[in-house]
Amino acid sequence: MYLFSTVVASLAVFFLLKWMKKSRYCTDVKRLDSKTVLITGGSCGIGKETAVALATRGARVVIACRDADKAAKAVREIKFRSRSLAVVSMELDLANLRSVRDFCKTFLQQEKRLDILINNAAMPGVLDWTDDGFSMCLGVNHLGHFLLTNLLLGRLKECAPSRVVTLTCSSYKYQKLDFRDLNYNLLPFFTYCRSKLANVYFSQELGRLMQGKGVTSYAVHPGFVQSDWTCHYSFLFRTVMRVLMWMFFVPCETGAQTVVYCAVSDEAAHRGGGYFADCRPAALRPFARDAGAAKKLWEASERLVKLV
Repeated sequence: MYLFSTVVASLAVFFLLKWMKKSRYCTDVKRLDSKTVLITGGSCGIGKETAVALATRGARVVIACRDADKAAKAVREIKFRSRSLAVVSMELDLANLRSVRDFCKTFLQQEKRLDILINNAAMPGVLDWTDDGFSMCLGVNHLGHFLLTNLLLGRLKECAPSRVVTLTCSSYKYQKLDFRDLNYNLLPFFTYCRSKLANVYFSQELGRLMQGKGVTSYAVHPGFVQSDWTCHYSFLFRTVMRVLMWMFFVPCETGAQTVVYCAVSDEAAHRGGGYFADCRPAALRPFARDAGAAKKLWEASERLVKLV
């Protein structure tokens, strides 16, 4: 009887975990021949899986990474898995706004097209600071991508119809922005949540500003993914999280599906400024749909990165 109960309980847990990790896949087989895609943080995790998927569809893929050696290794893997030679890497440190500006200058000189920009790179909740004095989460997750996107907007409009896909997280719902202290950096998880809410606002305001200009914007929650974000933490924390991620989180290939969907799907083309999860539009909390807050963050971000 004990053995029978153990087997039944084990099977119940197995199927529960399988159900919790169930996700939709992007079934759109649209080709991207002659298109150029830029992916930040494309050397690992969701970014690398997205690069493989889009390179397989014929796109020229540029992965922008801080670590040149890691990027070179990723390029070789992406080429092998996608059977495409049109994959290159460029150096970019989103924690340094000078690096962002230098990257954009080089990119615009070397690449004649930009059809899809995927703002994928992110920092987890860490109490650290960028070279420009911003909290690491705000600086990398929001401000670095904000400046990058704005400096490349001209090329995106030239190649219209084009798309900007910004990865966020459903944890945005646990915090609200304090415009008196956007550089909040006290509790790591709260800092991360605020940066993810900033991603949502940024994507919405970008969509509003680009209406009628051929550039559509999407915010994507990829799900909870088995990526290497734990590398910023202690050995004990990494060990515990590996077990939890194996049990409850989805593989990076699965996490990339909604990103790919927003990058290629004709269905998504008519939902610019939207928030997506599991390859379909998803609902946002009311405070995350505040157009006034989105505009206010955009204007504050312009001042912080010295665009105005």
